[in-house]
This record gives sequence, structure tokens and C-alpha cells, in this order.
Amino acid sequence: MTEPFFLFRFNSEENFTAMADHLHLAGDIGGTKTILALYSSEKGPLQPLFESSYASSSYPELDAIIEDFISNAKASAQTASFGVAGPVREGRAVITNLPWQPDASMLQASHGFSRVTLINDLVATGYAIPHLAHSDFLAINRGINTSAGALGIIAPGTGLGEVLFTWDGSRYLAVASEGGHTDFGPSSETEFRLLDFFMNRYGHVSYDRICSGRGLPAIYDFYKTLGRFAEPEWLADQLAAAEDPAPVIVNAALDETRHCDISIKTLELFISILGAEAGNLALKGLTTGGMYLGGGIPPKILPFLAGETFMKSFTSKGRMSYLLQDIPVNVILNPKAALIGAAAFGLGLQFAGLQHN
Repeated sequence: MTEPFFLFRFNSEENFTAMADHLHLAGDIGGTKTILALYSSEKGPLQPLFESSYASSSYPELDAIIEDFISNAKASAQTASFGVAGPVREGRAVITNLPWQPDASMLQASHGFSRVTLINDLVATGYAIPHLAHSDFLAINRGINTSAGALGIIAPGTGLGEVLFTWDGSRYLAVASEGGHTDFGPSSETEFRLLDFFMNRYGHVSYDRICSGRGLPAIYDFYKTLGRFAEPEWLADQLAAAEDPAPVIVNAALDETRHCDISIKTLELFISILGAEAGNLALKGLTTGGMYLGGGIPPKILPFLAGETFMKSFTSKGRMSYLLQDIPVNVILNPKAALIGAAAFGLGLQFAGLQHN
């Protein structure tokens, strides 16, 4: 198994006991990476006492990671909460890009927790928002701040996550979603051809299939098939050697020293479709309080997101375009947002408003 990466370490269990009466275990469970951290009710969700990162696919199930974490932390938590990349129903979750099916009651019994909560990882990301600093966000559309308006989050990473938050008069409540798996709707001749290409390759074509880490290489292959843009030899060599081609394509598109049309076009089409789906979510949730871009990909493509492509697609909604133009859009820059939110939720902290506007 892959050795975990420790960010925080204390010498003995007594260190933790002296710091707080209540210890809480929180986790961000993703298809690629799982991060667990130990928190105290006294210090809250921004100050983990101990934290470890694991390669998810190196473990047969979440139980094994929890056992490893507790052993290395030399401390056990009373309660636990996990943000998981997949749907959660009645305390059971299915991880979309892993063969894991964690069960809250089984985790509780196996590890002696008094309470275990599973929530979707995008729900967890939302609960982090009131705890993040101004520097954890980058505005790509200032819009008009609407007090207590609904919020939306769309997050391209290993997959495409989506969630809405509604205001109940005193706090925000999450409306979990698997909206990223809805059918892709093309809006240009190129996108219609992309749909045909993806249907021949995959059958069902969702936004998750396109706007994700696996979608980028597939869009790149689409452009190669069209033959409109030449593939540079240096890029072909890098792709052949790469375990994950997505970062190679992104880096080539961002490379200011070597212009690469095929990578640039790939990233522009990716961003255009992401912007369109973000606009779809904003309309369905009437997210006048703001839209957020989460996940691992947006912070890596900021120069392209800050350009006109994303917002042009986001606002291109016919008679509703004026409404989309007024919605604030922010990129979440903090890579630990889902972990922070899972901890905040598990510690019982309510989402009572926004701090960064």
C-alpha cells in the first residue's frame, strides 16, 4: 500500500487529550485521494491536530484507511464525518470512481465512534465556505451580492460534482445533487460533433464525462481525430510517458514559451462546456447568492477561467442572460475545502452566512 503523507504529528495520545475533551475525525474521500484529519471541538475546523493523505485506489475500503490513520495518530476520535465523492442515501454511500460503499452504521460499530455522518463531498465543500478567508477565493464575475440568495457549487476534478444551498431564514441548507451526470446538451456545431464522438466511444454522455480529469484527454483525442490542429512532437512524447495525460494537456495550453493550438482548443472547449453547465445549475437553483467553482481543476486553469470563454457560456441563456450576468462567480482556491467543510459539519457548525463578499 502507498505510505500516507503526514502533515501533522504529535508524540503521544496525551497531547491530544490535553488539548480538547472532544476529538472528531473528518475526511475528504475522493476517487483519487483521501484525506483524513483529527480535530478538536475547541480549535475547530481550521486547525487539524493530525492530518494524513492517502492514494484511495491503494486501499480496499475506507475502513483500512481509518485503521491506518488511527494507528499513526495514536489517538481515537469520539465522532466522525466524511465527505464522499458520490451519492449518499440513508447513511450509505457509493463512491463514483472507486469500488467502495461506506456505511455509516458499520463504520460506527467498527471503530467505536458514537456518531458517524456521511455527506456528499460537494455538500462538504459548501459547509467550508463561511470558514474560508478572502484569499481562498478568486472572483471571475463580481455580479451583485444578494443577501440570503441561494448558492451553487460546481466542481470539476476526478468527476464533476454539483450542489445547491438554499436559505431557510437563518442558515443555508444543502440540496445534494448528482447533476453532473445529466445528459450533455451541445450548443454549437463543434459540440454536436463532440457529442457524436463521445457517444461512439462511451454510449451515454454526461457533463461528468466531459468536464472532469478524464474528459480533458478525451476532448484532446476528439481534436486529434478532426485533424484541425497538429500535435507537436514534444507534446506527443510527454503524453506517451504520462500516467495521467490531463495535467500534460493543461500545462501545454498554459505554456507561454511554446504555443500549442490543440491543447489550447481542448482547454477552451472544456471551459466553454463547464461554463454552460454552471449556468444551467445557476438557473435551476436561482443562485442569486453566488456560484462557486470547486474541485481540483479550476485553480490550475485560472488564466483561462478569467478570460471571456467561461462567462460567455455561463451567461448565454437567451432571455435569462441578464439574470446570469448579475450572479457573482468565485473560484475556491483552498484545496482543503471539502475536508474543512466535513469537519465543520461534523462539529455541528451551521452555515449561517457568507464572510468573504
